[in-house]
Amino acid sequence: MAGVAMARQRDFHALFTEPAEKTECKCGLWGSEVCGRKTQVLDMNGLTRNESRKRSYATTLRGHVLHRGEASAAIEFQGPDFRALMRRELEAVWAACGVFEFVALGYLGVSSALILFFAENLAHPVRLIVTQALVATVILTLCRVEARVAGCKEFGGEEGRETEENVRPTLRQPRQETDRSACPTLAQRFWHFWRHWYPHLFFLFCFEELGRLVHLVQPGWQDAKLMALDHWLTGVHPTVWLEQFATPARNDFMQFVYLTYFTYLLVVGGVLYYRRDWRGYWSVMTYSAVGYAIGYVTAIFFPIESPWYSMAGMWHGELHGGAATSVINFIEHYGRVRGAAFPSQHVAGAVAATWGAWRHRRWLFWVMLPLVGCMCVSTVWGRYHYVADVFGGMITGTLGYVIGGWLMERRLQVQESRVRRRTAQTEVCATYFSG
Repeated sequence: MAGVAMARQRDFHALFTEPAEKTECKCGLWGSEVCGRKTQVLDMNGLTRNESRKRSYATTLRGHVLHRGEASAAIEFQGPDFRALMRRELEAVWAACGVFEFVALGYLGVSSALILFFAENLAHPVRLIVTQALVATVILTLCRVEARVAGCKEFGGEEGRETEENVRPTLRQPRQETDRSACPTLAQRFWHFWRHWYPHLFFLFCFEELGRLVHLVQPGWQDAKLMALDHWLTGVHPTVWLEQFATPARNDFMQFVYLTYFTYLLVVGGVLYYRRDWRGYWSVMTYSAVGYAIGYVTAIFFPIESPWYSMAGMWHGELHGGAATSVINFIEHYGRVRGAAFPSQHVAGAVAATWGAWRHRRWLFWVMLPLVGCMCVSTVWGRYHYVADVFGGMITGTLGYVIGGWLMERRLQVQESRVRRRTAQTEVCATYFSG
């Protein structure tokens, strides 16, 4: 079709630029100033050859335009193709999602399938499924709206298209730019912010939801197994043994470092966000998402209540302290999730964020490392977790880093392959038309 169009264009150009043909007049001279009588070859309608060709071409062109007009009218008469529109919109939504969304939506899909399969063990399974569907819809809508408002320029490039010039420096190395240059309008800055920071709210939702899913598969608690494992590993019950070292000052310090868990992902993500290292930012979020997802599914199949409940009465009294202890008691009173203690999601999230600091901001890793180590001890000191919970959190957090890193690298390879393919096609087309 492209070749036919080019041929028609050449014919049209030659038609209106070629000089009129001259023929020999009756006097035997060519049309010139000497003779002054230029004669043209006439067709059966009394038209010159060029005029006939012009009229024929105009008739053909008019018929082509009328044909296209009739087709357009037919489309308007039949109404829009909603299936095609829906397919394009779904493709646009899917293209706006990143690796983090694939992991988040994958977890929601797995948990929804488990809710359907074990619905008889829940009081309100339909309510939970509708809630998860609503959360998934919000995520997809947020990604689509942000991509549309931002013009799909998250990874740079003209009109958001991935090119050899913008994908490689952006995905392999952090792209340095100001927030105003990335999001020049208020609406773009607004959606850009929520598009990047909603993962923290998603993690909070999933953790709170676990309180309703801990007995989805197993009707009873499995704490006795971890209590036996702790005793086998250490020879004592660690939460009871540590009580002999408790003082108000030590308790408050341990509760303080336990509180630092809530800042690790915020700090690492905030540094990367401030430096406009978008790939590093989403890599850290993906590490955490994978680690949390593994931990959430494990908690559903293996419900652990935690020493706070299962070992109550084995120690001599409560842990008293100062301001940090009061804050923790407030949080535990209004936000505690009973169950989902194995593996420790606090440890998993902290380890995943620490691995992210190691990979993307090495100096921040050395700042976080001693705090994370103390936080792991504080989970047992404060009677929130077993030692086995801590080891389980370290494993799932590390798995999140490994698997999440692989997913991000895989996505990068796919994008670069797409860019190379488009670049090759562009070069072929340029060579063809220039030749």
